[in-house]
Amino acid sequence: MSIEYINSILKPMLEGAQVTVLLFLIVIVLSIPLGFVLTLAVKSRIKPIAWFAQIYIYWMRGTPLLLQLLFICFGLPMLPVIGDYLVLDRFVAACLGFILNYAAYFAEIFRGGLLAIDKGQYEASQVLGLNKWQTTTRIILPQMFRIALPAVSNESVTLVKDTALLYAVAVPELLHFAQTAVNRDFTIVPFILAGIIYLILTLFLTILFKWLEQRFKFD
Repeated sequence: MSIEYINSILKPMLEGAQVTVLLFLIVIVLSIPLGFVLTLAVKSRIKPIAWFAQIYIYWMRGTPLLLQLLFICFGLPMLPVIGDYLVLDRFVAACLGFILNYAAYFAEIFRGGLLAIDKGQYEASQVLGLNKWQTTTRIILPQMFRIALPAVSNESVTLVKDTALLYAVAVPELLHFAQTAVNRDFTIVPFILAGIIYLILTLFLTILFKWLEQRFKFD
């Protein structure tokens, strides 16, 4: 294939990659805090809150993300009475589905980080005269995030690849433009270019999280 052809299909694919990156940023910024809130809810002493959080996490992790996206995009508008008020822009609906799904995974990651902290840390904090708030913010949370960082890194890389599911709900992203070019030109070159773009994005994330792990590692 000529350089001219590659340039002609690369421009729309890069535009699609912008949608991919935008979705990734929105989901990361919103799902990580929501996941932490869910972690706290699971540990809540108020049983209904803890049960709700546990059921939510089980449901979101136990059903396919694609099913959740299809339900939000196409199922919610079909609900009786309230369906007309639940018609969302496709991209907004996709963002909502990704945020709700990934928050459940991040909640489990953070819960694992908390469980990995030795109980002696709490006792040592009491000896030092720290109150519960100081213990949580200065001792427990920094250690939890350090422990959880590799798993968060892995989940973030998975998120980049999962953005391809936007194709299933008719949001024009990277894979959409690649598939369009393949169908039009009968060549696999667009798929190869799409794969390279995904690899570049995941490589950037891998380098970033490796730096963060080194930056916040235990002495």
